[in-house]
Amino acid sequence: MAAGAPPARRQAAVLVAAAALAGGLLAVTAGEGWRMATLFVLGILLGLTLYLTAFGFSSAYRNLLVRGETAAVRAQLLMLATATLMFAPVLSSGSFFGRDVVGALAPVGLQVAMGAFMFGVGMQLAGGCGSGTLYTAGGGNPRMLIVLAAFCAGSFWASLHMDWWQRLPAWGELALGDLIGWPAAVTLQLAIFAGLWKLLAKVPRRGSVAVPGSAAAQARPWLLGAALLAVLNFLVLVIAGHPWSITWAFALWGAKAAIVLGWDPATAPFWDGGFQRQALQGSVMHDVTSVMDIGIMLGALAAAGWSGRFALRLNMPLRSLAAAVIGGVAMGYGARIAYGCNIGAFFSGVASTSLHGWLWIAAALAGCWVGIRLRPRFGMEN
Repeated sequence: MAAGAPPARRQAAVLVAAAALAGGLLAVTAGEGWRMATLFVLGILLGLTLYLTAFGFSSAYRNLLVRGETAAVRAQLLMLATATLMFAPVLSSGSFFGRDVVGALAPVGLQVAMGAFMFGVGMQLAGGCGSGTLYTAGGGNPRMLIVLAAFCAGSFWASLHMDWWQRLPAWGELALGDLIGWPAAVTLQLAIFAGLWKLLAKVPRRGSVAVPGSAAAQARPWLLGAALLAVLNFLVLVIAGHPWSITWAFALWGAKAAIVLGWDPATAPFWDGGFQRQALQGSVMHDVTSVMDIGIMLGALAAAGWSGRFALRLNMPLRSLAAAVIGGVAMGYGARIAYGCNIGAFFSGVASTSLHGWLWIAAALAGCWVGIRLRPRFGMEN
């Protein structure tokens, strides 16, 4: 083990704790039926994949915009292409072995664009996206636990304003599969991915010159992660009936915390809907997204212990903590009004051929550009 690494016994204890927690929660979710238990296991596998392959979004966009490094973003293109091919036959039929399935669809409009822009700014200040917050927090990063708490607060805050945001101009749910047919939609998306891959290959590197061969070696885990995440998202689609999402749970957790502090759900139209009201009244272990998010964190915790990398770093500069709170709130607010984050809106949305997913990433990249320029003000390097 490298010098300064935590003792092996501590890492083993972390792994045992993660396994014990996972076993206990698996027994709880099994009481909800085999689907919930399976989705919990898929959450664990997603956490393991994200942590062990270091598959990120915020750092990928920052490295692209600052240094011209494209490997991580090209891995995302592979992930999207694979998921598109896997999703299409199921979504075009509308069912899988008799179970209804729907894609990740949302209205295309100003609400999504503005929310995604906020999210892009927030992910650069926070140092993580929706999935990144979960797996780095689960892997033992205390700063990301602060981001997660702020994320939940921002999501809840936005839910109180949803009625206003939904009055902004929008053009409804537009999916290429419905507009031009699934064969043409898949062909078009694959052509776009291929074109972007070639375009990224021409982006000049800036800054220090990479050691020959190191870029390819570094890209291998990301490519593996891309393939695994696409397969796991497909399994979520056919088991849950909808693709992988993350941030609904944060709004729910924030609302439950607000109730403890005296908030009345009857005062907010968003929480008066049947699904939302039922989620508030029930346990988080009855909520698919919550169960999967918890699974992601436990998977990352197990991965950190297994790889010997679990280490609590409690020395956090005040400016970095301020960025964590601001970034978390911005991501939470943005994700709620944009109908999702880099997973629910971008990954699952684009894989479902939804145009709101393409709008999301365009606006989020603009937000990242702003967030990158704000990071030095908080003592954060780019």
